[in-house]
Amino acid sequence: MKKAIHASGAPAAVGPYVHAVEANGLIFTSGQLGLIPETGELPEGVEAQAHQSLKNLAAVLEAAGSSLGHVVKTNVFLDDINDFAKVNEVYAQYFQGEPPARSCVQAAKLPKGGLVEIEAIAVKNTP
Repeated sequence: MKKAIHASGAPAAVGPYVHAVEANGLIFTSGQLGLIPETGELPEGVEAQAHQSLKNLAAVLEAAGSSLGHVVKTNVFLDDINDFAKVNEVYAQYFQGEPPARSCVQAAKLPKGGLVEIEAIAVKNTP
């Protein structure tokens, strides 16, 4: 069984997909750009977009009954791999302690001219 997750605290999807899907106690998120939910605009700079991307990811996970603390794997897509260190500094603020496994690659182009996009796999919170 799979269940679609729609997060009111995250920006609307920019295509025909949902924010996340839950299957067998795992949450699979779609990639989260740094779009500001209220305006649909991207903030200026990779650091600001990374912060907003991770805030959006947190909102999606919360709507799915999980959290950043339950993330087991992330994929980070950068418009420019030279921003790797800048994004790492921001990323470390959201994943303190034992961070999840991660891949990070440069993408040829991200939707809406984004500089960073982050997706995750997390386990569902248990009572």
